Amino acid sequence: MKTRQFCRTLIVDDELLIRRGIKYYFDWEAEGFQIVGEASNGEEALELIKTTNPHIILTDIVMPIMDGEELTRVVKSTYPHIEIIILSSFGEFNYVRSAFQSGAIDYILKPNLNANDLLQVLKKAANRISEFSFACEVFDMELSIEHIVDKLISGYEQEYDVNIATKAFPYKNYCLFTVDLRSHPLRRENKFIQSTKEKFSLLLDAQISQVAYYSFKVEQDITLFIVNVEELQIVDIIEVANKMVNSDPQMGVVISNEFHDFSKIGYQYNKEVLKLIEYRFYCPDERVLLAKNFLNEKPAYKAFNLDKFTDDLTHKRFDMAISDLKAYTNKLTNYYIMDVIEFKYFFENIIFNIIILLGNMHYDVKVLETKKYSFFQSIDEAVSASEVVEQLNLFINNMFDCVVSKPSMLVENPNINMLLEYIQKHYAEQLTLTSMAEHFHFHPSYLSSYFSAHNKEGFIEYLNKIRIEAATNLLEQSPITISEISAKVGYTDHSYFCKVFKKLIGMSPSKYRKKSIKVKTGLS
Repeated sequence: MKTRQFCRTLIVDDELLIRRGIKYYFDWEAEGFQIVGEASNGEEALELIKTTNPHIILTDIVMPIMDGEELTRVVKSTYPHIEIIILSSFGEFNYVRSAFQSGAIDYILKPNLNANDLLQVLKKAANRISEFSFACEVFDMELSIEHIVDKLISGYEQEYDVNIATKAFPYKNYCLFTVDLRSHPLRRENKFIQSTKEKFSLLLDAQISQVAYYSFKVEQDITLFIVNVEELQIVDIIEVANKMVNSDPQMGVVISNEFHDFSKIGYQYNKEVLKLIEYRFYCPDERVLLAKNFLNEKPAYKAFNLDKFTDDLTHKRFDMAISDLKAYTNKLTNYYIMDVIEFKYFFENIIFNIIILLGNMHYDVKVLETKKYSFFQSIDEAVSASEVVEQLNLFINNMFDCVVSKPSMLVENPNINMLLEYIQKHYAEQLTLTSMAEHFHFHPSYLSSYFSAHNKEGFIEYLNKIRIEAATNLLEQSPITISEISAKVGYTDHSYFCKVFKKLIGMSPSKYRKKSIKVKTGLS
């Protein structure tokens, strides 16, 4: 058995669930690798490279701010010794090819990602590094306290040397003290992060006589302190938290319940701390959150009456519909146990539905269609529930401007209504302008001109809108594959379907499905 250093690996992907999934694929340290950091885009990755000095970067290709292709180019020009592996989807080969030209070593298709393939590609990359050879070696790594904690937090049933834990944490009681810097303007500054750790240390030492603690960076912009004391007085921990947030109101703190077993650190972090960190989205003004105040009782939840809302809008009872919506969203902002992605999706879905309904009522929604992407982006980037509600209110103002200034253009024309109804009934078929013209005994060119003259959208534009609307419903409600959905709503070319979907909705079908989290059991 041979003892060697770990091959340090940095994971870069804008989807947190993907990053977490990769961490669970296999026992990284047992295979000779160590995950030294995670980033959600290329810019964050470049900052982490300075402090983690990775041997390998595993990066998504399509990301906001700085994508994988640009990251590869910058890294290989600045750190040519770092090996880069690309994660991509089927339709992104042009990006992958460009990354290869910049120096990436290999790529893995996300839909085919599995533990064996990932490990083989990692070993291939490691074998290109002179200090590593993974051909026939078995690793016997003595884990440090940092590695033990990292594995416990990642969910592993970790065997470890009890003496290592006892040396680091000699007392009987534990709690987790977490500093949340996600909204802090200096969250990317290493000096600031270090000074924050030092501030905590000074305050804790001054407040408690018998105490041991370690700091761990567990998520981007989140630092975890494991506090170990002989006799835990939660009032002392709260005092330290209050002094920290009073000295810097832009930071937040969450504190777990007390526990007595070092091996339960992962459980406490995942079941308490992560929930509390997410709850801060709903309670941004509460700078210190205690597990005992949030985890015992759950607020009541009632699903939104979308049928009534739709009926009120359809019958132009706009004030009633919006009044009900605002009343519901005010209650929803207090439902702090709702997943943040699910919360944001509710608002994005409401905006999308309103635009569709007004369009079907023949209001001129071009302005709303153009602005919806900026609303969706602002909602995605919002760091608090109140910011999301503010975006909805801005959209509602735009909606009323549309309703008041652009009255419904619906004209009682039995011929065009007949054409529209036919499309709505037969959109899933191989419907074309020619086949529709034959059905109604029109010349295709005449039908095209007639349709455009009597409807605010051309034939293809209207057909795509109806098909994509049906596709969104299937993505939310049906488990069938995206390829099957594209065929089910009338598209023979899956790539074309994805292109049209992204143009109309502002995101790919796969991303839309991920955002369309169904209401969890017990919440419906």
